Amino acid sequence: MSRIHPQAIVDPSARLADDVEVGPWSLIGPDVEIGAGSVIGPHVVIKGPTRIGQRNRIFQFSSVGEDCQDKKYAGEPTRLEIGDDNVIREGCTLHRGTVQDKSLTSIGNRNLLMAYVHVAHDCVLGNDIIMANNATIAGHVQVGDGAILGGYTTVHQFCHIGPWSMSAAISAVFKDIPAYVMVGGNPASAHGMNFEGMRRRGYSPELVAALRRAYKVVYRQGLTMQQALEALQASAEQYPEIAVYRDSILASTRGITR
Repeated sequence: MSRIHPQAIVDPSARLADDVEVGPWSLIGPDVEIGAGSVIGPHVVIKGPTRIGQRNRIFQFSSVGEDCQDKKYAGEPTRLEIGDDNVIREGCTLHRGTVQDKSLTSIGNRNLLMAYVHVAHDCVLGNDIIMANNATIAGHVQVGDGAILGGYTTVHQFCHIGPWSMSAAISAVFKDIPAYVMVGGNPASAHGMNFEGMRRRGYSPELVAALRRAYKVVYRQGLTMQQALEALQASAEQYPEIAVYRDSILASTRGITR
């Protein structure tokens, strides 16, 4: 028995695994691939070139793989790639890339995109990310593993959101967020580290204390950025997590949220 509802429209060239479910009034265009165990709800539009991995669930009224809103976009066949085990809730909009970047928007594995999230062209999302309702990231934004963007967070184009960082609701992010750092406000400013998240991940009290000290080196001691990075060198060699924090600052091109 077919798992594709008779009122769904699926282009003959689309490649769907045998057990993919497609709800009524959904439209799946050419150049779309959907992996095993995925469920596409009703009223979903998926446009290619788009590759969706296994066991993803996409809820109603989402638009996946649409042409981007960049005025430079001229109809080039750019791509969207989505990994495995993602949940994409109602009304999300996920756009393909542009040739001005790598022609690719990429979303990793086990991410939760809550209702009305927007992921713009050329964004790169890692794994285990939560984007709460109405969070919006502009073009070319990179979001590291485990980051949490609170509801109605907006992120300026080209920003880097470090792994395991967190933004409060209604934050406006204009600069890069280092790994583990919590930010909030408009414009967003740093408010410590995501220590509760660390505890939930099983970080030892010793490691949490070391990360707390690393935060103070950058944000509380009045050092120049070069001095702070040099001061972190020894602890980064001892703790891989502090190396991730330090490297996320080193990689910043827009300056970090202070």
